[in-house]
Amino acid sequence: MAGLSGQRIVVTAGAGGIGLAIAQLLHAYGCRIAFCDVSDEALATASAELPGAFAMRADVSSETEMECFFTAALDKLGGLDALINNAGIAGPTGGVEAISPSDWRRCIDINLTGQFLCAHLAVPHLKAAGGGSIVNMSSSAGRHGYAFRTPYSAAKFGIIGFTQSLAKELGPDNIRVNAILPGIVAGPRMEGVIRARADQVGVSFEEMEARYLQTISLRRMVTPQDVAASVAFLLSDAGRNLSAMSFNVDGNVETL
Repeated sequence: MAGLSGQRIVVTAGAGGIGLAIAQLLHAYGCRIAFCDVSDEALATASAELPGAFAMRADVSSETEMECFFTAALDKLGGLDALINNAGIAGPTGGVEAISPSDWRRCIDINLTGQFLCAHLAVPHLKAAGGGSIVNMSSSAGRHGYAFRTPYSAAKFGIIGFTQSLAKELGPDNIRVNAILPGIVAGPRMEGVIRARADQVGVSFEEMEARYLQTISLRRMVTPQDVAASVAFLLSDAGRNLSAMSFNVDGNVETL
């Protein structure tokens, strides 16, 4: 995709899942990558797959850790052209009366406040570069209510508002801000979500997985690579006039 080669990009939670798929694809297009994650083992493995990329352990919910990461990453990259706000957790599964306030706060802190912290630190460098792009990872749960996953859904709805607000705020500085809403993404995290919901309602994993697929028009999960391709498009010249948009990469999830 034209316009990607040479871009300096930060990817949060870039050592596994969607984040690693994004980092791998952008690296293949010639981008310079800096990424963080919370697993030393995953960081080591991903670094071996991404020669020349900068990797550092950092939790997006920690202001101190993110300040250290951005200082080191920007020193390595020499500037910034794009931020991929990818980090997130599934959060607790349970009724509102059963979810603890501490679990609620942690889900919001990582999924929503973490994106604010990263944008707060990235935007001055994007402005200095003359513009750039921010891609915020939301979810199908950011457009559908999600029973028994209220912290997650609330955070993902919040990301849509955050995205649209930043797009208005930063447009005059030639900074585009978009959100991607993955649906049911194949992988260990989604398996954990399905298993937790199956245990809660007393059915098998296979039965619950079938129920999830019945809510998708295309009757299949998406892959991390599907999401990565959408990110690459938004950062390329082809996406130069796209901002404040929410892109559903989900096979059309009809309900949750």
